[in-house]
Amino acid sequence: MTQPPYRDARRVFWIMDNGSSHRGQPCVRRLSEAFPNLVPVHGPVHASWLNQIEIYFSIVQRKALTPNDFSCLAEVEDRLLRFQDYYESMATPFDWRFTRDDLARLTGKFLAQPSTLRLAA
Repeated sequence: MTQPPYRDARRVFWIMDNGSSHRGQPCVRRLSEAFPNLVPVHGPVHASWLNQIEIYFSIVQRKALTPNDFSCLAEVEDRLLRFQDYYESMATPFDWRFTRDDLARLTGKFLAQPSTLRLAA
C-alpha cells in the first residue's frame, strides 16, 4: 500500500476472507486508519472468494468461450474483453445473507415433501 500504484490510487479494494486475524470492525478500523484509501471487502462468511472466482470463470466459459471457434489468440482476447465490458455493465452487487430463519424455512420445505428415497435393502 506504500508503493505505486496503490499509494496513489483514490481507492484500493482489498478482498479478504473471514479469517480470525482480519475479521470484523476492529480490522476494518485498523486498516482504514493505516491506509485511508483502502476499502476492506470481506467475502461471505461461508463461501471463500475462490468460490466466487470459480463461479465467474464458469460463467465466462459458458457465455463467452463456448463454442471455442477462434482462429487466433487475438480473437480470444477480444471476446474476453468484450464479455468483461458487458458483464460489468449489467452486474450488480449482492448482499449475502442466510440466517437461521432462512435455514429453518428451507429445512421445513424439505421435510414437508413426501420422501422419494427408498431404503437400501
